[in-house]
Parts: sequence; structure tokens; C-alpha cells
Amino acid sequence: MRRRAALLAAGLALPAAARAQGFPNRPVKVVVPFPPGGAADITARLLGEHMAPLLGQSVVVENRPGAGGNIAAEAVARAAPDGHTAFLGGATILCANKYLYRGAMPFDALRDFAHVSRVSVGTTLLVARADRPWPDFASMVAAARRSGAKISAGNSGLGTVSHLSLSKLAKEARIEISHVPYRGLAPSLNDLLAGNLDLIFDGMPAIVPHVREGRLRALAVGSAKRVTYVPGLEAVPGMAELLPGTDMDMEFWYCISVPAGTPPAAVRRLHAATVAAARTPDYADKLLPLGFSAVTDESPEGFTDFIRRQDPVWRDLVAVSGAQLE
Repeated sequence: MRRRAALLAAGLALPAAARAQGFPNRPVKVVVPFPPGGAADITARLLGEHMAPLLGQSVVVENRPGAGGNIAAEAVARAAPDGHTAFLGGATILCANKYLYRGAMPFDALRDFAHVSRVSVGTTLLVARADRPWPDFASMVAAARRSGAKISAGNSGLGTVSHLSLSKLAKEARIEISHVPYRGLAPSLNDLLAGNLDLIFDGMPAIVPHVREGRLRALAVGSAKRVTYVPGLEAVPGMAELLPGTDMDMEFWYCISVPAGTPPAAVRRLHAATVAAARTPDYADKLLPLGFSAVTDESPEGFTDFIRRQDPVWRDLVAVSGAQLE
């Protein structure tokens, strides 16, 4: 009976083993939870270019925006666990959304995914219109304390990294800011440039060109340390300098994950290709203008542990913001 059971178990394992040994045997799809043209989309396409020759298959990008990234994440979580469908996830989707959406979450970040590695890390940038009378962060804070909530700041929508950054800043700097939610960065940036807002605190790619051209003034980066890797922002202080003694560090990341149950051999193959691609000079150089730097994890297990450690960080950020989504 024991011999028969062993033979049966071996027989059941053969399909998965065969799939893993032959992986990949067709193009690998990377699902991106945001529209084309943004930092996540560009990251996925750059990564795919460098992963394709390493995998011996093309890597195609599919954009599935909506519900704060949950639509794309759920689609990947429910895909066949064979390694051919991957998710370009990130900190807000995998760590913050469970606290933003609470009972409406269609997936569990740890149960429903096998996580491969981070591929990039970035932060937010606090900018004011160049005509505002605040030459630096300290003068903006002083003005906010004098005027109450009269300083207006646009965010990309409730629960976004922009909204969480502004909420955390207001708490740690002990100021009030009038939040104005938008549907994405583009409309808030347009209103800032038109003079209808005072500040935005959001991702860098669309903002930095206006800083370089003098339309906007960079007051701070959201990470604890300066982002010396972004040309033109080397002198902009980070939160450890501006708000010492606080735990403010608005650093966020993108990563590659696949459905839970993907054969370990396929996960290891994806990890090797992902890490090798993210460590190429070309990939790293093209991320810098977006305000991101390349980063990788030594193992899928190490990255999964990192996600566990990040969970309370984003839980607390959501709590500070008071945001709830359906």
C-alpha cells in the first residue's frame, strides 16, 4: 500500500514537474495595474525587454487599471499557476489595500501569490508653485501653522500614495492642509500649474520636468534620505533632515509576483531572470529619470519576509489618513 501511495504521489507530481522543467514554453505576460505611460508601465516594459532573452520567450505587458490595483491583482491571483502570468505589484496594492478596502478585498497578498522580487524603489516629491512665498520646507510649514488649513494640496485620490504622504506629513509636521482629491496625478498637476492649488506630494516622473523648468519648487522628498540618484534633486532634503525623530519614510516599490501554487522551479527561474534584468546598467539608467532606482531581493523567501515586515508600516499610514474605500 505504501508503495502504491508513493507511485500515485509521484504520478500526480509529474505534470507540475514537467511544466516547471519546460518553463517558459510560451510568452510570459506581465499584468500592470495602471494605465500605459506611467512609471509602473514603463518599469514593466523595461524589465520585460531584458527578461525576454534570459527566458527565451517574449514578455508582453497587459494593462488592467482599476480599483486601486485590485482588478489586476485578482486577475493574476486567479490565473493558472504555471509562471506564465506575472503581476507588477507594489507597496500600496500588496500592503495598504487590505486596510483601505477592508472587507472588499478580492485577494490576500500572502496567501494568493508567490512573490519573486522587488524590481524598483522610489519615493514621493513635495512641490509648490514657484510663485508661492515659500523658498523651502520650513517656510511652508510656518505658513501652514499661521493660516490653518488654507494651504491646499492636491492628491491622486483617496488611499493613493499621494494621499497617504500628505496625511503623514500633516501629522508629523503638526500642520493642517486642505486636501483636494483628484482622479490621478495628471489633473492635480494641471491644477497646480494653473494656480488652483498650492502643493502636491506625489510620484516623481511627471513632476520633475516642471521642477527643472522652474515652474515648480521642490521642497522635500518623502523618503527619509535624499534621492541623490535623481538628477536635479540631489540637494532636496529628505524627511530625516526635515522632521527628525519621526518615522516618516514614504518609500514605495514595484515587484514581480505570480499566482500561489506556481512550481518552485518556475519561481526560481523567474527570480533569476528578474534579478539579472534589474541589475543591467541599461535598466537602472532608464529608471533614474523616472525617480526610481533598481532594487532586487536575494531570494523569493526573503522578499516575502520583507512584505510581512512592510505590512504594519502601511497599516499605520492608512490609519493616519483615515481613508476607507469600497
